[in-house]
Parts: sequence; C-alpha cells; structure tokens
Amino acid sequence: MDFQNRVGSKHRGGGMASASESNVDRRERLRKLAMETIDITKDPYFMKNHLGSYECKLCLTLHTSEGSYLAHTQGKKHQTNLARRAAKEAKESNFVQPAVGPAKPAVPQPRHAIIKIGRPGYRVTKVRDPVTHQLGFLFQVQYPQITEDVKPRHRFMGAYEQKVETPNNAYQYLVIAAEPYESIAFKIQSTKVDETPGKFWTHWDPDSKQFSLQFFFKNEKNVMFEGMTAVPTVAPPVATA
Repeated sequence: MDFQNRVGSKHRGGGMASASESNVDRRERLRKLAMETIDITKDPYFMKNHLGSYECKLCLTLHTSEGSYLAHTQGKKHQTNLARRAAKEAKESNFVQPAVGPAKPAVPQPRHAIIKIGRPGYRVTKVRDPVTHQLGFLFQVQYPQITEDVKPRHRFMGAYEQKVETPNNAYQYLVIAAEPYESIAFKIQSTKVDETPGKFWTHWDPDSKQFSLQFFFKNEKNVMFEGMTAVPTVAPPVATA
C-alpha cells in the first residue's frame, strides 16, 4: 500500500491509512490470492449473465469482473452463507457436517456376503378342485436353518427371464427364495394362475420352518370367455289367432 503519497502526509512520512483505504487494499490482496488458488469454473455459485456481468447465485450479488467475484467469495457475507447452506444440507440429510478442509476419498463399505448352505428340501403335490375341477399344485418347502426374521419369498418368472434353459413359451417358472439357502425354481405349464381368494394362498410356519404355497390354474373355458357377460334371452311372443 502506498503510505507516502497520501493526501495530508509528508514526503516519505508514511501517514496512517483510513479504514476505507485499508478495506480496499485488503480486498485487492484477497482478489489476487483467490485468482492464484481458486478455479472459478468449478464454482457452483458463479454465473455470467446476458449483460456480461457476473453473479453470485448464493448471495444474489452482481460483480463487474471475475476478480471482483473472487474477492467477494473471500468476504464475510459469502462465507457466512456457505456455512448456512452447509448446515441446512447437513440437517436435511441427517449427517454430521464434515470438518473444513480437503475432501477425503470415500471408502466403499464392504458388502455383507451371504454364504449359501445348499438347496432346501421340498415336496410337490398335484391337487384338483372338487367343484370347479381346476388343476393345481401344492408346494411345501423346508427351511430348518433359515435366517432369523426372514420369510421365504416367491415369484412367477417367464421363460425368457431365465438363463439356464432354452426359452419355451409353453412353460413358466415358480421361484422360491430364502436366505441362506439357494433359490429353487419349479418348471410349470404356462397357463394363467387363478388368483381369486381361496384359489391361491401361501403360509409360513415359523415353528416347523415350512413354507407352503398352493394355486390352481384357470380352466381353459373360463380363460376363453373371461370378461364376457351373458346376454339374457327373452322368449318370443306367442302368436294369437
């Protein structure tokens, strides 16, 4: 800072600087320091508008040059707003605000590996509804060493979803899974399953560790006329002489 050519000071005297002059000099030093150490292109709050000036999207301030914007980023207002934004984001995401400093590389958490212990025992029984004559299956799978608080899951899988056999549209697969056992799949005919109450049910017995699943296929006649309603017929009028 030039101390000797100030108004009111003696030659080579070095008078006292005013508060405004000290502030100008401080901002100039901060601007030079920021231009040497900060890459402005990576600043998420830096924006150049259509008028050619620069804006701070965090503080909503306008600047005539990049140097002016960089000096603003070192000021108290910008730093305070940065701290408020960080505190708000930390509160919303429920994590402790990290310490100020260079970001540390994230360490990937090791995934918990589940050791499979083999396939479970099972029994498959063909069933038939005595009233509707629908055919179906009853599956009973034993899981004596199933993981605690785990219930077996199931899903029907199309022929083109599996990668073990050559796809065949005439068949579909029923997959049943429960940790730590291997998943098992049953190959059944590709017919619509009747999911009406009483026709499809599952049951898990935590005491005997047995999972039961029973379903019936829809009859071909019912599938053919599904969604159609019968039209009432009216007897023709009787002719009178």
